Amino acid sequence: MDFATNTPTNTPVETTLGEQLLLLSLDDESGAEKESVNVSYAIAAASLVELVLAGRVEVDDDQVTVRDAAPLDDPTLDAALADISGQEKRKPRKTKEWIEHLKKGAVAGTTGSLVAKGLIREEKKKVLGLFPVRRYPEADGSVESALRRRLDEVVMRGAAPDERTASLVALLHGAKLHGLLYKKPQLATAKVNMEKVAHGQWAGPAVRQAVKAAEDALTAIVVLTVVTTTVM
Repeated sequence: MDFATNTPTNTPVETTLGEQLLLLSLDDESGAEKESVNVSYAIAAASLVELVLAGRVEVDDDQVTVRDAAPLDDPTLDAALADISGQEKRKPRKTKEWIEHLKKGAVAGTTGSLVAKGLIREEKKKVLGLFPVRRYPEADGSVESALRRRLDEVVMRGAAPDERTASLVALLHGAKLHGLLYKKPQLATAKVNMEKVAHGQWAGPAVRQAVKAAEDALTAIVVLTVVTTTVM
């Protein structure tokens, strides 16, 4: 399966939507992840969107169903597809439920994949000399730099998005991750523009319906997470 980087480079490293989200969220020098909770849900949602784009699953009336269980030769996506295929007959789930269910495996698989591709490297450290943590600083910044340029062309300069770029923008918008791309004073304009891209006519009805379901589910999850955290 061909996962484009959304950029016109000569020899691009292929990345999935989930991998692109993780690249955008990691601090290049320290390897610390920004907006880790929201990003983890967005990566899980990206797995569903990838499966829709590949024709493996479909979302109809917010119900996720399998169209083709053939693997895609991507460990993270194949694990998600197998999970959905195995659960479908026993307990059908809606988009939000699948995003919550797939979160842990999707994040771990995406991180390992980026390390294997040489785009980030794993560093093991101890906080206060006691608590072990893993950080993932940048090893090759070319893919992320090209990705940010492409997103900026679409979001701030009005370039027509391809299907994958628009899907990525919709995931970022739904998970309230605008700040991974822009800071003040551009942030307010970027939010408006990203919403326009996310809801544009850039794909066929089936894909747009699936991405919209993922975006809506992410928004609901993020709002609930914020409310729960505030109450606690």
